[in-house]
Amino acid sequence: MDPKNIVDKDASFFGQPGGLQTLFFTEMWERMSYYGMRALLVLFMTASMQEGGLAITVASATAIYGLYTGAVYFMGLPGGWIADRLLGGQRATWYGGIIIMLGHIVLAIPSEASFFIGMILVVLGTGLLKPNITAMVGQLYSSNDDRRDGGYTLYYMGINIGSIIGYFVTGYLQENAGYHWGFGAAAVGMAFGLIQYKLTQPKLKGVGEKPAKPMSAGAAKRSWAVIYLLLAGLATVTYLALNNIIVIDPVVLAGNVAVIFTIIFFVYYLSIFLFGKLTRNEMKRLGALFLVCIASTMFWAGFEQAGSSFNLFARDLTDRMIGDFEIPTTWFQSLNSIFLVTLSPFFAALWINLSKRMINPSYG
Repeated sequence: MDPKNIVDKDASFFGQPGGLQTLFFTEMWERMSYYGMRALLVLFMTASMQEGGLAITVASATAIYGLYTGAVYFMGLPGGWIADRLLGGQRATWYGGIIIMLGHIVLAIPSEASFFIGMILVVLGTGLLKPNITAMVGQLYSSNDDRRDGGYTLYYMGINIGSIIGYFVTGYLQENAGYHWGFGAAAVGMAFGLIQYKLTQPKLKGVGEKPAKPMSAGAAKRSWAVIYLLLAGLATVTYLALNNIIVIDPVVLAGNVAVIFTIIFFVYYLSIFLFGKLTRNEMKRLGALFLVCIASTMFWAGFEQAGSSFNLFARDLTDRMIGDFEIPTTWFQSLNSIFLVTLSPFFAALWINLSKRMINPSYG
């Protein structure tokens, strides 16, 4: 039987498919680990060695942070492809979570080399987990299931609950025990997510169990060979950089990456517009999508300042004392998530009530 036919009849999680419970809590703990660790990155890099940091300049630290967050978003492309063609969403999520947990464990080891190796592992793991767990949320619903919007609202509430936990736990540990205890807490959070995922995986009822467009055995073997070759290349460059055999200036690299990807985006988009043999209606839609892409880029560029410039502002230029208690710097980042968690149940209920009245704003 088609998994969707089974899932459509399931309403065991607040009126949503039971599989949403699995994905809700897995993503909640993954986001706890991600945002908890992200909140510490720039603070750790710019803190003096006496404070347990790396004593990196603000310019270099924010450039490294930008490269890291950019890589996290970019790796969703190959991560989604690997799930669609080789692993399936369920296994991609599982392996991605394991790699993320290992990355946080390595980050908890007090050395400069382990810090950068840990970040690379978190990037690779997030690239596997993040796009595929989100895709599986959508696959829990058939195209005419009115619960989809409410389900995504609950799912994003889980993301923000996780981020709140991450900010508070890692921030408290950083202030009272040290940065590496905060990184270690992120590893524990991801471990909770993996345990929960494995225990409740049957609730997914086959969703994401197999690749959407599986390759032939020969093509899959060649694809894995290329993947292993790329990973070996990444490991080689990392080894050379950590041993100062090659020197990488993060500020220069970040600037070059930004320019290159901007050029690729405009050239690719323009080539589709000019040579894609589009109808007039398709050209209008492509133009609208272009504006959405620009707006999205501006939004996420601003959003990611929370972990860099806003974080430094909170640490260096904000009075954080309430009586004898000093508010940990990372706690200021939780305000966005607190507002979202507060409002999410109301919007989830709104979607359900609108669907009962045959009103669906998502589709006009």
